[in-house]
Amino acid sequence: MQGQRAELDWRDGGVPVSVRFDDPYFSLDDGLAETRYVFLDGNGLPDRFRPGFHVAELGFGTGLNFLATWAAWDEAGLEGAFHFTSFEAFPMTRDQMARAHAAFPELASLSQQLIELWRPEGGLFDLGKAQLTVVARDAREALTDWDGQADAWYLDGFSPAKNPELWEKALMADVARHTAPGGTIATYTAAGFVRRALEAAGFTVTRRAGFGRKRHMTVGVLA
Repeated sequence: MQGQRAELDWRDGGVPVSVRFDDPYFSLDDGLAETRYVFLDGNGLPDRFRPGFHVAELGFGTGLNFLATWAAWDEAGLEGAFHFTSFEAFPMTRDQMARAHAAFPELASLSQQLIELWRPEGGLFDLGKAQLTVVARDAREALTDWDGQADAWYLDGFSPAKNPELWEKALMADVARHTAPGGTIATYTAAGFVRRALEAAGFTVTRRAGFGRKRHMTVGVLA
């Protein structure tokens, strides 16, 4: 199924909220700090970076996780490029994305490069040391067809209570099948059914302190 466009409301002037899922795209407190804590730190990044490192993601959203990863890669000063593949069924338009990124001025240079190339239908975006592929389809179909393998996964769908399709057992099993040996996952949620699905897929799962007002989050390593 080809991706449809995101339908947004805006909270506090700059935080996009999905109309379809009634959930904000990033923390109302500090979205960038949350991304760094949950997805980068949760996957042991940037310490695990190496040339050709591959991050995959469920839920591209605003692209904030990608931009934060790109900034961390640049700061690490590594040679070569990293790869980032994200599955997004409801991609934003260029204008929506630009408005969301305005909340993160320290990422403005990287944001501008992404937005100049952005097209909601997805595909490959060659950004030099950042090689981004956005698959604008339902991940439940697209991941089965994907022939890639990730070193780290960002599981960033909307709340499992509001978007259970992106956390179901079969999809978590597909995530495991597309994870390199010793690869990792991180997510902001600690929902029991998500942790059980990840464990059933072969991940060794750990609950750790969450960001901000979230008590717990989940990290895992492929056994």
